[in-house]
Amino acid sequence: MLATAQTCAVVGLDGQIIQAETDISPGLPAFHIVGLPDTAVQEAKERVRAAVRNSGCEFPMRRITVNLAPADLKKAGPAYDLPIAAGILFSTGQAPPPAEPAIFLGELSLDGGLRHTAGILPMVWVAREQGIRAVYVPAVDAAEAALVDGMQVYPVATLAQLLAHLQGETTIQPYPHSGVYLNGNRNPPDSADLCHIRGQDHAKRALEVAAAGFHNILFSGPPGSGKTLLARALPGILPYLTPDEALEVTKIYSVSGNLPPDSPLIAQRPFRAPHYTISNAGLVGGGRMLRPGEITLSHRGVLFLDELPEFGHALLESLRQPLEDKTVTITRVSGTVTYPASFMLVAAMNPCPCGYATHPRKQCVCSPSAVARYQRRISGPLLERIDIFVEVPPVEYDSLLAQAEAEPSAAARERVLAARAIQERRFSKDAETAAFSNAEMAGSKIWEHCTLLDDTEALLQRASQTLDLSARALHRVVKVAQTIADLAGEERIGPAHLAEALQYRARGLG
Repeated sequence: MLATAQTCAVVGLDGQIIQAETDISPGLPAFHIVGLPDTAVQEAKERVRAAVRNSGCEFPMRRITVNLAPADLKKAGPAYDLPIAAGILFSTGQAPPPAEPAIFLGELSLDGGLRHTAGILPMVWVAREQGIRAVYVPAVDAAEAALVDGMQVYPVATLAQLLAHLQGETTIQPYPHSGVYLNGNRNPPDSADLCHIRGQDHAKRALEVAAAGFHNILFSGPPGSGKTLLARALPGILPYLTPDEALEVTKIYSVSGNLPPDSPLIAQRPFRAPHYTISNAGLVGGGRMLRPGEITLSHRGVLFLDELPEFGHALLESLRQPLEDKTVTITRVSGTVTYPASFMLVAAMNPCPCGYATHPRKQCVCSPSAVARYQRRISGPLLERIDIFVEVPPVEYDSLLAQAEAEPSAAARERVLAARAIQERRFSKDAETAAFSNAEMAGSKIWEHCTLLDDTEALLQRASQTLDLSARALHRVVKVAQTIADLAGEERIGPAHLAEALQYRARGLG
């Protein structure tokens, strides 16, 4: 007898409906799964056989063929266990199929229990887009599935519970739709507060400008000057995630298997800080199963690269395309996927190998050629994609012992939120602009959204000639100047705004 149970596959960050066709025919006992299954799907045969028997059902000792269609799409992961088991129960008449179209998702344990399965959110999302309104998921993943509005989410704890529900003996109550509610404290628990950073007023001002416009920023200074602490204070002044952004980020973390077990929704902006020994697949994404890397895990948040020159040359160059296009495309033999990568790059570095080239008192022991080689590890094209460069000097003794409390992050965030509100109004008037912030503004839209005062235009022309700014660098200076004007509550860019933006250009790097 032939039966079909529907399920989903994850391709990149999107789902695709899969038909799990099960045919049971006379012949010697055999169990075959076809349709480009990977090892985890092939091993489903043993999990399904044990789960069906341990759930009080009869496993047919005949020839079983399961086809996962479309057959040209590679199937990976253990989420096909439940639809395969359901198909066997439908084919043998032990359970009737649901009256309405439904999706079955979940990994089975040998005793018939359902385990957590990665990628539930995008799979339920595509089910709704295809007009399917019922989904059976592991009970531990029901809260995640319920984020999708308009779905009947049935939390299944065991295969025996699902069997009793389909037979009408008991009823599994649908999980209530939770919605995307972003209330409470949404600051990362390990983020620093600006009030704990003594001195460094210039660096804190640059950090505020970067947060207001989502600009990439590079801190350079000797060891112990507070570069890392400044970077870790950034999440505390960034705007909160919007509901749409939270769903975007949650999708990514669901597919990658990084979704916290106690929280079905990512409510905080990501802050990723990979070590410089990370591999290319770990940073950009890829691997055998094409998973998102740190670049994508930083989407709508911060990617912090400490000790920037210590990262491999190929790793740093791989950042260039995502920084410009806000996406990363990975092509392998198994397929091509495109992940979102709209992140804010925050980097920190020493000025030389020993770290004391710019220290006012300590002697640098590096030769000029060693300093030049060290700084040349960061290429010119990558530097041009960084908007703000900040020299972080050592903190003076008097500043460390100052009794006066510095301004907290909450005060800086209020100014950042006001500037972001101006940008939101600015870009909402243009239906063709998909930007959320000044840094994401396309080059073709800069002069449409950024207006210079007459004397500001003359200053920009002189600075472009004096500093020999490229077209990309010029655009980035104007974007930063617009952010500074937004922080001041002014619509047009004045000379003071542009002068401050020009101070943040790189000097002595590359």
